[in-house]
Amino acid sequence: MASMVLKRSSYSGMRSMVGALSTGLRSYASLSVGTDIVSAAPDVSLQKARSWDEGVSTKFSTTPLKDIFKDKKVVIFGLPGAYTGVCSQQHVPSYKNNIDKFKAKGIDSVICVAVNDPFALNGWAEKLEAKDAIEFYGDFDGKFHKALELDKDLSVALLGPRSQRWSAYVVDGKIKSLNVEEAPSDFKVSGGDVILGQI
Repeated sequence: MASMVLKRSSYSGMRSMVGALSTGLRSYASLSVGTDIVSAAPDVSLQKARSWDEGVSTKFSTTPLKDIFKDKKVVIFGLPGAYTGVCSQQHVPSYKNNIDKFKAKGIDSVICVAVNDPFALNGWAEKLEAKDAIEFYGDFDGKFHKALELDKDLSVALLGPRSQRWSAYVVDGKIKSLNVEEAPSDFKVSGGDVILGQI
């Protein structure tokens, strides 16, 4: 009897693990090389990182995706959130430290986007001394990442709805290369060094 319970418990656990893995895979299955990122997220705008006073003075304006990507060569990377470990210690620095190499390859802008408000992102970017090299945009309600199916529930880490860890090289709105980590805690394929080799 105990053996049966153990088997059932193990089977249930395996199903949960498979379900979680499938969910993770689904999270970025619809986005691929060749996708028009603007068309994939219609009517979605991002919020440029700024101070609260700047937000007030700009009447909390947002930036349409077409203004970010149209007629431009852009490297964009997404991460789970400001002030978190891998994001602060590895992900952002991998782009900041390579900014001259990106510019030498003709990249118009390097963009970091996260499911945060633009004011928290602004403070974080200033702390990392990265604002001069990287453009930071908030996806405060997660609509951008949801539209691209790059959203991720990170409630287990007390973060709530967030994003996968990913990067893309985008030319005139079309994705030329795309890298998505298997888990948001990973940092294997989404760093600056990797995407530099894909441009």
